[in-house]
Amino acid sequence: MSGRTYAESLVFTGGGTGGHFFPAVALAEGLRARWGGPIWFVGARRGIEARLLPASPWPHELLDVEGFAGRSPLRAARAAWKLARAWRTLVARWRRERPAAVIGTGGYGAAPALMAAQALGIPFFLHESNAAPGLLVKALAKRAAGVWCGMPEGAAALPGARCLVAGTPVREAFLRDFRPVAQLAPPFRLLVLGGSGGARAVNEAVMEAAPALLDRFPDWDILHQTGPAQHEALSARPRHPRHRLAPFLEFMDTQMEAASLVLTRSGASTCAELMASGRPALMVPLPGSAGDHQVANARAMEAGGRARVLLQGPDLARDLAAAAAPLMADPRALASLARPEANRAVDICLDDLAARTGIGLH
Repeated sequence: MSGRTYAESLVFTGGGTGGHFFPAVALAEGLRARWGGPIWFVGARRGIEARLLPASPWPHELLDVEGFAGRSPLRAARAAWKLARAWRTLVARWRRERPAAVIGTGGYGAAPALMAAQALGIPFFLHESNAAPGLLVKALAKRAAGVWCGMPEGAAALPGARCLVAGTPVREAFLRDFRPVAQLAPPFRLLVLGGSGGARAVNEAVMEAAPALLDRFPDWDILHQTGPAQHEALSARPRHPRHRLAPFLEFMDTQMEAASLVLTRSGASTCAELMASGRPALMVPLPGSAGDHQVANARAMEAGGRARVLLQGPDLARDLAAAAAPLMADPRALASLARPEANRAVDICLDDLAARTGIGLH
């Protein structure tokens, strides 16, 4: 934890996964350009934020909290005790050093800060990227000063809340013109993203399908983000020489710009970054995500002509090969799925923050 004070700061909280953490980073980057006051992050010691915040310019506090989903009664009780302890820590500190407002982007790491803000009467805002709001957003939406929704379906699911459909913020690096897919030269790249924590089913399908695809298409290679937990085991297995593995990829804007095709889950942040960069995608929605929001996200991308959807199942490797081959064979088919779209979500959210709190932004 930094020694700086929270007083009159704007606090961002959210994490656990990149889908919750990266929208907070995007909003903080936009805020830094429009406001000279202090900006803080609060998150969890076990989330992706614990890996990325120490190397960032942001003062931050990482709390010992964990998620409730899928926990046994004993582990759920432990998670509740840790949440209460973290909440008490923040309440005690914020009584002395009162932030101006708190902005939460979801995930279990956001719960202590949002609940502390509510208890102390500090204005707090929520961003919900997905069509189906998460449990934390549902619980706090009616008490929030504002709820910024990535999709109209999210706002419709939160009656009585002060909702604004803003879109999903993307990081500064994505707010630029990307080289069009049609201008890329060989070797063409299939970029595989299973999410910041990895995705076992996606990893296995790629390991099975890659050798035949790369043999058939010698002007392609594969860069594959495995997730840290599975990287060592996958690296020990035989694979094609043009199939490169990495536990986690930094500088995602650069990785996407070098890719002609992206294989990915369909979290809202990923969808927003694909749209901003104009990259075509094969999407494998996470089964059982809250409200099946990943299926809804992927189908929306498909309906907009930006992606093809593959459903996770025992034949995923076969389906992946069947969907990827015609795109890898025909640059025109790839270009037809590459539809960049400007992202204004950061400015929409920050303008609403200023209007509802009176905080002066330029």
